[in-house]
Amino acid sequence: MERDVCLWIPRLGLTERGVSSWQDGMAGWRQAVELAMTDEEIETLTALSRSRTEPARRVSRAAMLLAYREIPSFFAVGRRLGAHHQTVQRCVERAAADGALAALDERPRPGKEPVITPAAKAWLVSLACDKAREHGYPHELWTTRLLARHAREHGPEAGHECLARLVQGTVCKLLGQEEIKPHKVRYYLENRDAEFEQKMAEVLYVYREVQVLKKAAARSKKSDKSVAIVSYDEKPGIQAIATTAPDLPPVPGVDATFARDHEYKRHGTLSLLAGIDLLTGKVHALVKDRHRSREFIEFLKLLDAAYPARTAIKLILDNHSAHISRETSAWLDTRPAGRFQFTFTPKHGSWLNLIEGFFSKFARSVLRHIRITSKHELKERVMAGIDDVNRHPVVHTWSYKLAEAT
Repeated sequence: MERDVCLWIPRLGLTERGVSSWQDGMAGWRQAVELAMTDEEIETLTALSRSRTEPARRVSRAAMLLAYREIPSFFAVGRRLGAHHQTVQRCVERAAADGALAALDERPRPGKEPVITPAAKAWLVSLACDKAREHGYPHELWTTRLLARHAREHGPEAGHECLARLVQGTVCKLLGQEEIKPHKVRYYLENRDAEFEQKMAEVLYVYREVQVLKKAAARSKKSDKSVAIVSYDEKPGIQAIATTAPDLPPVPGVDATFARDHEYKRHGTLSLLAGIDLLTGKVHALVKDRHRSREFIEFLKLLDAAYPARTAIKLILDNHSAHISRETSAWLDTRPAGRFQFTFTPKHGSWLNLIEGFFSKFARSVLRHIRITSKHELKERVMAGIDDVNRHPVVHTWSYKLAEAT
């Protein structure tokens, strides 16, 4: 170290007294900065230092501050993290002055005054919150290119001369600052059922009854045949599609998948009417061309024949017109009192019906990529899939919000 100092001194032009002052200054410059951090700041910095999504500069500065807390030396921290000691010093000094979290971000820098005024920006953002068709365009929503063109043409008239040369990139930047995406649509579902909560509670009470019956059957090792609870719905629009050329099988080392001609032939659609017994897992099903009242009554007759005469059949189903029609009501009046009991899901609450999960699984397994030669073949394939499910029945359970039904 002394050898290096002797080489530097002549170049610096320092006298012996100057060397002493210079060394004193270096010692003062290397003096550790006292850095105090709260437990919350340490926890936040630790999380940031391990983050893979934060900007690299924030991750690096968080690691510097944590390392400096353990070893209060700019050189040691820099050597450990592979950074220059002056970089560590600036970060630590700013943390001591402004706070540990403030030191993670860049200081605001003076720059050129923005060309687009705040008033012009507010006008542009307000314009983006309208629909393009409201301003005479055939477009439903804005595109950033269309919005920039409209601002160039009408901005000066509105008193914003700075928008006369507005370009698409600037529009994207300004809208991004306000987190506005006028070219996109996010769908929502308005609650149109004033009794949604009450109807949902009724469905949950039925699921609670299923749970109680299952526990009772497990204790007595006998199934209670006095009640059957069925989750029912229809799956319409199952397409009967035929291929126009044979499928080509996979070839090892050549083709990994089946190959199928893009052209196809339609033979119409079918509807699957199905109900799953929540106590046994058995699926009752019919496949029909349509799902009107007469088809629904046919399904009820199927259930009527499947259970003993003294069994109360409780159905969870939606408010489809076929379920509440005069034709359906007239048939139900012919049955003994209490034979069929309906619990309706609220409007836009079909997700409360457990059969929807079965339909989803059935579509992803049996119906996925299915190709047939006729509607009759499709019906046979669907019923064969139902029979396969019933060979190994799965007792479905509902748990979401079930605790609220106690």
